[in-house]
Amino acid sequence: MGGFFGVASKQDCVFDLYFGTDYHSHLGTRRAGLAVYNEETGFDRSIHNIENSPFRSKFESEIHTMKGHLGIGCISDYDPQPLIVRSHHGIYAITTVGKINNLKKLEDKIFTHKHSHFMEMSGGAVNSTELVAALIDSKDNLIEGLQYAQNIIDGSMTVMLLTSKGIYLSRDKLGRTPIVVGKRKEGFCASFEAFAYLNLGYKDYKELGPGEIAVMTNDGCRTLVSPGNKMRICTFLWVYYGYPASRYEGVSVEQMRYHCGSNLAKRDKEKPIHIDTVAGVPDSGVAHALGYSVESGIPYSRPFIKYTPTWPRSFMPTIQSKRDLIAKMKLIPVHELIENKSLLLIDDSIVRGTQLRETTEFLYDSGAKEVHIRTACPPLLFGCKYLNFSRSNSDRELITRRVIEEFEGSDVPLETLYDYADPDNEKYDLMVEEIRKKLGFTSLRFNRLDDLLEACDIDPEKCCTYCWNGKE
Repeated sequence: MGGFFGVASKQDCVFDLYFGTDYHSHLGTRRAGLAVYNEETGFDRSIHNIENSPFRSKFESEIHTMKGHLGIGCISDYDPQPLIVRSHHGIYAITTVGKINNLKKLEDKIFTHKHSHFMEMSGGAVNSTELVAALIDSKDNLIEGLQYAQNIIDGSMTVMLLTSKGIYLSRDKLGRTPIVVGKRKEGFCASFEAFAYLNLGYKDYKELGPGEIAVMTNDGCRTLVSPGNKMRICTFLWVYYGYPASRYEGVSVEQMRYHCGSNLAKRDKEKPIHIDTVAGVPDSGVAHALGYSVESGIPYSRPFIKYTPTWPRSFMPTIQSKRDLIAKMKLIPVHELIENKSLLLIDDSIVRGTQLRETTEFLYDSGAKEVHIRTACPPLLFGCKYLNFSRSNSDRELITRRVIEEFEGSDVPLETLYDYADPDNEKYDLMVEEIRKKLGFTSLRFNRLDDLLEACDIDPEKCCTYCWNGKE
């Protein structure tokens, strides 16, 4: 994933840029960067590895040395960015959030000009942000270039581009990721997360629509390309990736999660079981669990606590085995709330199942009598084609697909996968029961997609649900 923040101010912008970017640390774990423009000294950029240290500790010196009235910053799970590019458009800095599925095809297309090359290699692959810059530079002006990149990229790409005159904002063509703009008397800011500018004194100004391109300066934010009519915003942002204080398309993340939990409890009333307490797997499962608790009347408790002082979320190794170990080490049991209890845990989702299985074993080892699991979203059956979600690299890493292959063989037709995605189909019930047995849960129920979309409270046609039902 990744996040970004930009500032166009009548005053020096670095303080706002530093803290606004830091507020996106929950969206990326590998790289972070800042780029500013100063009329006297030009462009300045700094990039750091944040795999072992939080953003602020790596960039605290930059707040005193970087100067400028215009700036962009990013948190990234993949490529180092922002990049500073010199082209026939002049010098600019660029940062992106998204995923390019046809990257090799676009590389080859650019190489047909025979005078192109790429400098920023990430793990042997071309840096996606540099590829986007190359696509933009293939056109006569920045607006045409941004539109061209949006149209030719298979996947999703939201772009923030800093020039000496202002900051261009380009939301991906179907609005899978957001760009919101804030305003105060000194200028404007643009952000992935709406909450990131509130404590800096900005008020909500506007939210870009799908495919909209705007230019932001210290005295305004002007639309250059009008938004399209079709939207497919990522629904998983509400379920997991979004910070609780944020909102997308006017819908609060925390409130949506609360409603999800409430809907789960309503479904459980149809097949009641005895539960002593409800708990959320911290942090994203907490609001879901609170909603469940209020709707069901079952007390909410915290039978285990996440240790955060020296284990911030941003410290998460890229090797999966190490990620699982770190996730387990963060959780500290409260034995008095576990021993001889029937616990119901709500997690945001089940991807591979490794962490939740280990959490369940940890609760049994700590004296739990039963561990019932509910998830805030439906079973994940399809790896995301549109955003770089680092939790799963391929469909076969999903526990759902491994179970389905045990039932159906390795070459599963799409129509059969649709059967397993349907909560009213017996194949769905067989899959859920097999997952329950493999992971050692007393019971397992997933949220239904119709209940999830109802909790979002926006037009379902505007929501991307591909990872659950394979529908584009």
